Amino acid sequence: MIFRQLYEPLSSTYTYLLGDEDTGQAILIDPVIATMDRDLAEVHKLGLNLVYTVDTHIHADHITAALELKRAVGSKIAAPAYDRLPCADVGLEEGIPLKVAGITLHPLHTPGHTAGHFSYLFNERVFTGDALLIDGCGRTDFQNGDADTLYESVRQKLFSLPDDTLVYPAHDYQGRFVSSINQEKKRNPRLGGDTTLEEFKVIMDNLNLPYPKFIDYAVPGNQQCGVCPNDLPDNLAHYCRQMTQSPQG
Repeated sequence: MIFRQLYEPLSSTYTYLLGDEDTGQAILIDPVIATMDRDLAEVHKLGLNLVYTVDTHIHADHITAALELKRAVGSKIAAPAYDRLPCADVGLEEGIPLKVAGITLHPLHTPGHTAGHFSYLFNERVFTGDALLIDGCGRTDFQNGDADTLYESVRQKLFSLPDDTLVYPAHDYQGRFVSSINQEKKRNPRLGGDTTLEEFKVIMDNLNLPYPKFIDYAVPGNQQCGVCPNDLPDNLAHYCRQMTQSPQG
């Protein structure tokens, strides 16, 4: 199996490439339109054929490359069925694996950051999107986010995975690449150890993060599987290809 972790530095977004060596078929998880050309170059360099793009949720800090990749190479768009995106070719549901050659993704509904947020389990790895970050978690103050729900998603669902499961998040703002379920259970300052729901809610209520700079454009654009808006103000004119920082958690 071919695995690559690709990084978009301005939104601190990780994109994950999974490839089946025998068939050459591949999946991209959380592709970003700003780095679409780089990702396609990596796919082609490895001799792979991109079959699916998969998003963990409707992003608020960048535009997904799903639609443009479909136009460029014919890859199908897979997204959480919960969000009922008319542009998606496949709606992902918990309990129904997505199979591409020797790659099988197991969708896990992990709401709380957004109502339709999904994580994806693949063998010893779990791609947690914004639900569980390294020493953190996604914010819960927009897009129907809910701290109670996120606490349950992480503590009851993700933390129930084997301790040695590797955690690959959608973002990291400190240059870290990977964690593990055991590490997050022990030391995550928001959700680990004996943190109670009430303590978690206090933490989330006091993050004091700024309103995401691109959310009013990213969300409607991503509800169309990755459409860059035509009405960007001058200070965001290059946002689809050159983004500014917009912390998600």
